[in-house]
Amino acid sequence: MNLSSIRIITGDIKRLVGFYENVTGMPFTWYTDDFAELRTPLGALAIGSTRTLALFGGDDVASPASNRSVIIEFQVDDVDDKYQQLTNILSEQVVQKPTTMPWGNRSLLFRDTDGNLVNFFTPLTQEAKKRFETTI
Repeated sequence: MNLSSIRIITGDIKRLVGFYENVTGMPFTWYTDDFAELRTPLGALAIGSTRTLALFGGDDVASPASNRSVIIEFQVDDVDDKYQQLTNILSEQVVQKPTTMPWGNRSLLFRDTDGNLVNFFTPLTQEAKKRFETTI
């Protein structure tokens, strides 16, 4: 089994997709006006409008902009450099400036336009780097 994607449901899909395109520097693929996806070699970040909830059983299935438990994580080459590039864009959305974590990653934590937590991180230690080696 492979994790394929994480999907965010939002009330403003254009704004949220634009935010992620801006901070990642990568374009999303729009499949419909209500669904877009950013595909990476290891998985995807999908964003769906609240209108897609009808396909999953109705509006009560998910609530946009109410996440309080998930952090969306992106591995980047140099988190300090990325932080410098995004300082003007993120401004008040930064939760924690780049900080080295006990498990060997250097992490930048911020919120997207819906309030979801996003972590850009760079593995620093050999042990951390080994965890992210891929065979793709």
